Amino acid sequence: MPVLENARHERFAQELAKGNSQIEAYRLAGYEPVEANASRLIRNDKVAARVAELKAVAAEKAAITVYDIAAQLDEDRTFARDLEAPAAAISATMGKAKVLGLIVERSELTGKDGGPIETADMSDRDMAKAIAFTLARGAQPTAH
Repeated sequence: MPVLENARHERFAQELAKGNSQIEAYRLAGYEPVEANASRLIRNDKVAARVAELKAVAAEKAAITVYDIAAQLDEDRTFARDLEAPAAAISATMGKAKVLGLIVERSELTGKDGGPIETADMSDRDMAKAIAFTLARGAQPTAH
């Protein structure tokens, strides 16, 4: 689907796809922030289709990134073997296995005072950042 003809509708769709709330996306698109109007605009077929398209493109880019990382780890493994560095080759293999989800390191995460992690007030974008941070932290080796 091409860019929406109405520039404010396009901006609204882009902001929603970035993870902003309906009312925030509506305001950033240049409208007076009225929740009922923002809710009405998201029900517009063209706007809803554009949001879905933008989110699909973002998801595709994220998926490609995993495969790119796996390919880089393959190259690193080959390089390490050429240098006769078995530890580095094994590390690249294990890194690839983790990236592809073949090895999962488990750890228990909690929110404030040991309670559940609160996500109700987080945008999709902020939640994705928190998940990425947690995954990156969990992928780091632990000292024995």
